[in-house]
Amino acid sequence: MGNPVGSFIWYELLTSDIDGAAAFYKAVVGWTITPHSASESGGMDYRMIQRDDGGMAGGAMQITRDMQMGGARPCWLPYLNVDDVDAEVHAIVAEGGREQLPAFDMPVGRIAMVADPQGVPIYLMKPVPPADNPDATSDVFSVTENQHVRWNELASPDQAASMAFYGKHFGFTFNDKMSMGEMGDYCFIGHHGQTLGAIMQRQSDQQPAMWLFYFGVPSITAAKSAIENNGGKVLMGPHEVPGGDWIVVAMDPQGAGFGLVGPKGD
Repeated sequence: MGNPVGSFIWYELLTSDIDGAAAFYKAVVGWTITPHSASESGGMDYRMIQRDDGGMAGGAMQITRDMQMGGARPCWLPYLNVDDVDAEVHAIVAEGGREQLPAFDMPVGRIAMVADPQGVPIYLMKPVPPADNPDATSDVFSVTENQHVRWNELASPDQAASMAFYGKHFGFTFNDKMSMGEMGDYCFIGHHGQTLGAIMQRQSDQQPAMWLFYFGVPSITAAKSAIENNGGKVLMGPHEVPGGDWIVVAMDPQGAGFGLVGPKGD
C-alpha cells in the first residue's frame, strides 16, 4: 500500500456490547457501525465503522467469552503498517515484548498482535491492497478531518524506552517537544512529514499503558453533552490545546477510553 512503514493504518474497538457502542459513537462522533455477517468473519461479530464521507474509520469487534477469559477488555487498539509481520513479532519478543495473537492471514493482509516491551498492545499488519487499486492508501488518520483519528497519544510507563522502541521499529522521530512542568516533556511523533501525536510519561500506575486516540468532531461542547447523555463519562476537559483546538478525554459506556478534538463550538 501507499502508506509508509510505521503508519497507523487501522483502528479497532474491542467492546463488550457492540450494539451499545454503535449507538454511543453514532451520537458522539457521527459514525455508523454497520451490521456484519458472522459467517464472513470467522464466526466473530466484527463490523466496519463508516464515516459520513463513505470511508472507513476502523472496525469494531464484540469481545467473546473466550476473549474475556483471556483478559480482553473494552479498548481501542491501533494497527501499524510493517513490511514483515513475522520478523517484527520475532524481534519485538526478543526485545522483551509478548506475542498476544500469532500472525495469521486474511484477505486484507497478514496480522499479529503483540505487547511492546512496555506492555502496550498493538497490532502489526502487512496489508494487501485491493486488486483493482494496488496503490491504495489508508486514510483512517488525518490531522484535520472530522470522524478520523486526528491524534495518537501514548502515556508510557517508560517514556524513553517507548520512544526508542517506536523509533527503531516504526520510524518515529522525536525532534519537537513541549514541557508540561512536573509532568515532564510531551514529545511529538514525527513521521514522513506528519505529526502523528505524542508520547509522554505515564503519571501513575493506575493510568492504562495504552494508546489513546483523539477523534475529530465539529464541536467539543456538543460532543461532551452527547457523551454524558448517552452513558459515557468525561474524564478530562474540555480544555484548549496549542493551535486553538479543544479536547476532552472520555470513557464509553463499555469502559473503552478515547479522546475527542475539534473547535469548542456552541
